[in-house]
Amino acid sequence: MELQDAVRTRRTHKAFGPEPADRATLTALFELATWAPNHHLTNPWRFRVLGPRALGALKAAADAQTSGSGGKLDRAPTLVVVSAVVDADPVVAEEDLCATAVAAYLVLLGAHDRGLAGYWRTPAVLRDAAGRAAVGLPADERALGLLHLGHPRQEQRVPERAPAAAVATWLD
Repeated sequence: MELQDAVRTRRTHKAFGPEPADRATLTALFELATWAPNHHLTNPWRFRVLGPRALGALKAAADAQTSGSGGKLDRAPTLVVVSAVVDADPVVAEEDLCATAVAAYLVLLGAHDRGLAGYWRTPAVLRDAAGRAAVGLPADERALGLLHLGHPRQEQRVPERAPAAAVATWLD
């Protein structure tokens, strides 16, 4: 798949088939993510693939936080927590956070290239102590989100996008 096609055709999916992404595919996606630009080459991104026990603990934490919210975690057969190691230097920490967001997007693009669908969520439970404990997030990491991955069950519509002229400014 050409890069421009991948970027323009990747969509957020919320309906997945039951087949999880296999370990080899996930490993390849995480390796691709390591090519995200990273100013100080700190490799701040961390990926945690949730198995049944971790998913159960996260669902329990989500339900305790907001009754019934754990059900959203059943949408996809593969869930990946994306986090960034937080540097003591606030400038490096911000750069690393941005680099980790790019790495997460590379996982989504790579998944799309392999026929998988994805959905990036930022659930509140990952900012909660019980949710962080459920997925093993240490104090020195910041959760960026939860990637839902799997095989799509439906096509998604192409949303409207702002033209480049609406978001770009040329300065002299």
